[in-house]
Amino acid sequence: MRLHVAQQGRFDAAVGEVKARAVATEINGAAIETAQLGETALGSRLTEARVELAGIVERAEAFGRDPTTRRSFAPVIGNTSLFLAEGAEWRWQRRAVAPVFRHETLLSFVPVFAAMAQRQVDRWRAADHTIPTDAAAAMTRTTFDIIVEAMLGGSANLDADRYSRALTDNFDTIPWHIIYVMFSIPEWMPYPHRRRAMRSRDFLHRDIRRIVAARHFSQSFKPDLLDLMRAARDPETGRSMSDDEIVANLLTFITAGHETTAVALIWTLWLLAKDQATQQRVFDEVRSVAGDQPIDAARVEGLAFCRQVIQESMRLFPPAPGIARISKAAVKIGDMQFPPGTRIHIPVFALHRNAGLWDGPDAFDPDRFAPDLVKARPRFAFLPFGGGPRVCIGGGFAMLEAATILATIVRAFRFDPVAGHKPKPVARVTLRPAGGMPLLITER
Repeated sequence: MRLHVAQQGRFDAAVGEVKARAVATEINGAAIETAQLGETALGSRLTEARVELAGIVERAEAFGRDPTTRRSFAPVIGNTSLFLAEGAEWRWQRRAVAPVFRHETLLSFVPVFAAMAQRQVDRWRAADHTIPTDAAAAMTRTTFDIIVEAMLGGSANLDADRYSRALTDNFDTIPWHIIYVMFSIPEWMPYPHRRRAMRSRDFLHRDIRRIVAARHFSQSFKPDLLDLMRAARDPETGRSMSDDEIVANLLTFITAGHETTAVALIWTLWLLAKDQATQQRVFDEVRSVAGDQPIDAARVEGLAFCRQVIQESMRLFPPAPGIARISKAAVKIGDMQFPPGTRIHIPVFALHRNAGLWDGPDAFDPDRFAPDLVKARPRFAFLPFGGGPRVCIGGGFAMLEAATILATIVRAFRFDPVAGHKPKPVARVTLRPAGGMPLLITER
């Protein structure tokens, strides 16, 4: 079964059955561009997949990262990072860093989120408001600034532009990794821009290793994620992370931590620009909760509607539009028997727009994430961070970060769409709008 962004999925039953059919469409005013999300294969062909998500989650140990994901990301973050590790190697790392991502620990980073969001507000105030601004570039810069400050205490002297180019150099080669996996082409075979990607990978590893090594001799002047990771211990074995393991996981958090949150905010701003009434509700909530004061740990907890808006944005435009796994051994889920090596792709984009799970699935309606409605919804209807034991450990960080940024910038500016512009979502690593996201901004 091939699934494209231009497809309308039916997800029948609570945790259900995926049946996809191609339907050219325009959703929320966005011209949905065909971009392959993946293929669910049983043997060599499978035209229709019935996959029970609950069964997959319950049998999580029976599935591993699919070869395409592993081959695409391993050059940058390594095979033993928390994202790609399997089995016991993954379990001890997850146990060790779990306290780092507890809600009460994450709240200590809210002042960093607010300060970096205010830095973006200041940049926009100094900009020319008579022409559209690229919200995509701005949100990417803001979330990268946050990663640098929160992870490394802001003292690492990172070249943000060079890091961005290095990550882009590697991400641009992912289509080649996909093709090579599909045709079982060995990794050593050349492909366009391979040497550039390798040089960029070496730069990323070398620079992060420099930062980690320096921390042995000088502590950060304020607590950061690097210090917390260095202090992390597996509560069962007492094992701590080596420098190599810290480097791999820092690169994981840098790669995923700023990109996915940036993408969520890009689509959120566009949806709010198109829906001025909802944008006003966000502004009113922020003024009621925080007034003119910076968003802090206490105030961010009161931004319930901001969180609902972000969740609804991630439903319509999930930053990670698909989840891929491969069966390690023969496994039966529901009425399907999967032999070893079966690749399974969960089409999150289609799931989030399933008419059987969502009323008016193509409409932007943050009220659908009111607490009572969330409780009544099937558990796996909403998967912006995955689900089960391997749910994204940074989901709480991302939600606090996104809510703080959104509150800070919407309080300072009104966002309006650019007449005639229809963004084209393209699924590569994340679901980004092709060519950026031009918006008109007006200072309040």
